[in-house]
Amino acid sequence: MKKSNFVALVLGTVSGVLFALGMCMALLPEWNAFKPGVIFGTVGIVLGIITVLVWRKMENKAPIKISGKGVGVVVLAIVGALTLGLGMCFCMVWENIILGTIIGLVGIIALLMLIPITKGIK
Repeated sequence: MKKSNFVALVLGTVSGVLFALGMCMALLPEWNAFKPGVIFGTVGIVLGIITVLVWRKMENKAPIKISGKGVGVVVLAIVGALTLGLGMCFCMVWENIILGTIIGLVGIIALLMLIPITKGIK
Protein backbone atom coordinates (compact mmCIF):
# COMPACT_ATOMS: atom_id res chain seq x y z
CA MET A 1 0.00 0.00 0.00
CA LYS A 2 1.34 3.37 -0.96
CA LYS A 3 1.90 6.00 1.69
CA SER A 4 -0.65 8.36 0.10
CA ASN A 5 -3.34 5.67 0.14
CA PHE A 6 -2.63 4.85 3.79
CA VAL A 7 -2.85 8.52 4.78
CA ALA A 8 -6.11 8.87 2.85
CA LEU A 9 -7.45 5.71 4.53
CA VAL A 10 -6.68 6.97 8.03
CA LEU A 11 -7.89 10.53 7.47
CA GLY A 12 -10.99 9.33 5.63
CA THR A 13 -11.88 6.91 8.41
CA VAL A 14 -11.45 9.54 11.11
CA SER A 15 -13.49 12.09 9.15
CA GLY A 16 -16.25 9.55 8.48
CA VAL A 17 -16.45 8.56 12.15
CA LEU A 18 -16.55 12.19 13.29
CA PHE A 19 -19.26 13.01 10.74
CA ALA A 20 -21.35 9.96 11.66
CA LEU A 21 -21.02 10.63 15.39
CA GLY A 22 -21.95 14.26 14.84
CA MET A 23 -25.03 13.26 12.85
CA CYS A 24 -26.11 10.87 15.61
CA MET A 25 -25.55 13.52 18.26
CA ALA A 26 -27.51 16.12 16.32
CA LEU A 27 -30.39 13.97 15.14
CA LEU A 28 -31.12 11.78 18.16
CA PRO A 29 -33.16 13.84 20.62
CA GLU A 30 -32.47 11.30 23.37
CA TRP A 31 -28.81 12.32 23.36
CA ASN A 32 -29.66 16.01 23.86
CA ALA A 33 -26.46 17.06 22.08
CA PHE A 34 -27.53 19.02 19.01
CA LYS A 35 -24.90 21.79 19.13
CA PRO A 36 -21.92 19.49 19.82
CA GLY A 37 -23.25 17.19 17.10
CA VAL A 38 -23.25 19.99 14.57
CA ILE A 39 -19.68 20.83 15.57
CA PHE A 40 -18.54 17.20 15.26
CA GLY A 41 -20.29 16.83 11.90
CA THR A 42 -18.73 20.01 10.58
CA VAL A 43 -15.27 18.92 11.72
CA GLY A 44 -15.85 15.58 9.95
CA ILE A 45 -16.82 17.31 6.70
CA VAL A 46 -13.84 19.69 6.86
CA LEU A 47 -11.47 16.80 7.59
CA GLY A 48 -12.95 14.90 4.64
CA ILE A 49 -12.25 17.83 2.33
CA ILE A 50 -8.72 18.11 3.73
CA THR A 51 -8.29 14.37 3.10
CA VAL A 52 -9.08 14.80 -0.58
CA LEU A 53 -6.73 17.76 -0.90
CA VAL A 54 -3.87 16.00 0.92
CA TRP A 55 -4.29 12.80 -1.09
CA ARG A 56 -4.32 14.68 -4.40
CA LYS A 57 -1.19 16.61 -3.36
CA MET A 58 0.60 13.39 -2.38
CA GLU A 59 -0.35 11.78 -5.71
CA ASN A 60 0.81 14.89 -7.64
CA LYS A 61 -2.59 15.26 -9.25
CA ALA A 62 -3.97 18.48 -10.67
CA PRO A 63 -6.49 20.45 -8.64
CA ILE A 64 -10.12 19.47 -9.07
CA LYS A 65 -11.85 21.35 -11.87
CA ILE A 66 -15.56 21.96 -11.50
CA SER A 67 -17.60 20.96 -14.55
CA GLY A 68 -21.27 20.42 -15.32
CA LYS A 69 -20.79 16.64 -15.34
CA GLY A 70 -19.04 16.76 -11.97
CA VAL A 71 -21.82 18.81 -10.41
CA GLY A 72 -24.40 16.41 -11.87
CA VAL A 73 -22.58 13.40 -10.45
CA VAL A 74 -22.42 15.00 -7.00
CA VAL A 75 -26.13 15.88 -7.13
CA LEU A 76 -27.00 12.32 -8.21
CA ALA A 77 -24.88 10.91 -5.37
CA ILE A 78 -26.57 13.14 -2.80
CA VAL A 79 -30.06 12.37 -4.09
CA GLY A 80 -29.30 8.64 -4.18
CA ALA A 81 -27.91 8.58 -0.64
CA LEU A 82 -30.83 10.61 0.72
CA THR A 83 -33.34 8.39 -1.08
CA LEU A 84 -31.72 5.26 0.31
CA GLY A 85 -31.75 6.81 3.80
CA LEU A 86 -35.40 7.79 3.42
CA GLY A 87 -36.25 4.22 2.48
CA MET A 88 -34.42 2.98 5.56
CA CYS A 89 -36.38 5.46 7.70
CA PHE A 90 -39.65 4.24 6.24
CA CYS A 91 -38.69 0.66 7.11
CA MET A 92 -37.16 1.10 10.55
CA VAL A 93 -38.71 4.21 12.05
CA TRP A 94 -42.15 4.47 10.46
CA GLU A 95 -42.64 0.68 10.05
CA ASN A 96 -43.76 0.91 6.43
CA ILE A 97 -41.72 -1.98 5.02
CA ILE A 98 -43.12 -2.16 1.48
CA LEU A 99 -42.88 1.55 0.66
CA GLY A 100 -39.52 1.79 2.43
CA THR A 101 -38.13 -1.10 0.41
CA ILE A 102 -39.28 0.46 -2.86
CA ILE A 103 -37.84 3.87 -1.97
CA GLY A 104 -34.59 2.25 -0.79
CA LEU A 105 -34.26 0.32 -4.04
CA VAL A 106 -34.72 3.54 -6.02
CA GLY A 107 -31.87 5.04 -3.96
CA ILE A 108 -29.67 2.00 -4.57
CA ILE A 109 -30.35 2.18 -8.31
CA ALA A 110 -29.48 5.89 -8.31
CA LEU A 111 -26.20 5.11 -6.54
CA LEU A 112 -25.44 2.26 -8.93
CA MET A 113 -25.98 4.64 -11.85
CA LEU A 114 -22.92 6.54 -10.65
CA ILE A 115 -20.59 3.75 -11.82
CA PRO A 116 -21.39 3.91 -15.55
CA ILE A 117 -21.71 7.68 -15.42
CA THR A 118 -18.26 8.20 -13.94
CA LYS A 119 -16.31 5.26 -15.40
CA GLY A 120 -18.29 4.58 -18.57
CA ILE A 121 -19.27 1.23 -20.08
CA LYS A 122 -16.70 -0.61 -22.19
